[in-house]
Amino acid sequence: MKNQGRTHPWFQIMAAKWWFKVRKWLGALRELQRERALTLTRMECAELENVFALLLMGSFVGLPAPPSFLALEIISLMEKEIHVFHQRACDGDDMLSQLLGVLGVD
Repeated sequence: MKNQGRTHPWFQIMAAKWWFKVRKWLGALRELQRERALTLTRMECAELENVFALLLMGSFVGLPAPPSFLALEIISLMEKEIHVFHQRACDGDDMLSQLLGVLGVD
């Protein structure tokens, strides 16, 4: 009865180890969720860039074109997207290049 109100030292050590493992596991789970969200955000950003490029270059596929002065100001910033569009147009009949284009491999 002399340890009334106090816990045993071994219990405190086990609780500390358990709490450390739980925090480590939760940290790993948080990192996993962060990576998933980041990957999804990057994919959405790439798709929005494709849509934006299609809006600017829409006259090539029959969409109404934006005002030309706006397109000319913005088109200089879209060098990468123009290169990707050109590459997709050149490799349009190649199934492997279409698959890699969908996956985002240059």
